[in-house]
Amino acid sequence: MKADRRTHPYSGRVAHVSLRGQIEAESFSEGSPARLGVPLADLCATPFGRRERQLLLGAALTVLDRRDGAAFVISALDGFCGWVAESALAAPQDATHWVSAPASHLYPEPQVKTRETAALSIGARVRVVGEQGKFLQTADGAFIPRMHLRALGDWATDPVAVAESLLGTPYLWGGNSHAGIDCSGLVQVSLSACGIACPADSDQQCDALGATLPEAAAPRRGDLFFWPGHVAMAVSDSEIIHANGATMSVAYEGVEAALARIAASDAPLQCLKRL
Repeated sequence: MKADRRTHPYSGRVAHVSLRGQIEAESFSEGSPARLGVPLADLCATPFGRRERQLLLGAALTVLDRRDGAAFVISALDGFCGWVAESALAAPQDATHWVSAPASHLYPEPQVKTRETAALSIGARVRVVGEQGKFLQTADGAFIPRMHLRALGDWATDPVAVAESLLGTPYLWGGNSHAGIDCSGLVQVSLSACGIACPADSDQQCDALGATLPEAAAPRRGDLFFWPGHVAMAVSDSEIIHANGATMSVAYEGVEAALARIAASDAPLQCLKRL
């Protein structure tokens, strides 16, 4: 079986040591630890090429190769491999907190009237080293409203509620943030916020998540609908939430209407799965 390039730690030149004896490569490496040091960055199939997914601030990474200003990395979140701008990398750092609000900001001072320096999305991770009033200070010297952060391990409990907090977010193919998100990105963000391991793309999610329900089963909140290349989450037995190209946003849709609309585009439902 051909290796899945998305989770195959091989840059075309350097391979992870776990592949020694399985493939031919110029060299093998354990890689070096790093983290994403910017709020958001594209993870690409080739250096500065097509976006496949996105990484958020604080993402733990292993760097395997560097070329022409880009770095080939493995994401610790889901094992996804790809190229990111080398300038987006920072020294490794153990995170203590995650952004639990749909969106937040970094501030240079613990003052709400101070001009923000960057926008953050739900799921970003930071190391908190202090507190001042309504703000927590990060190891990088920035401040974030304390009500937008939760300690790692203090997870949300309802993936659907997390998805609903992103209603209206514009659709973006390969997107993983409040600035733009796609169907599998919405599911991954929602499950990850609840401490549930989740692959990056919908086909991977279909293979890895939950148990397949009988065709006649009635969906319940949190169930996942899978079509070829698409995934949606049940809000109730009659409604789903998904990032979709029809509305170009995260939106609610009736189950029956969605099944009929998507089937009309030659994409019958593959399965309904329960976590």
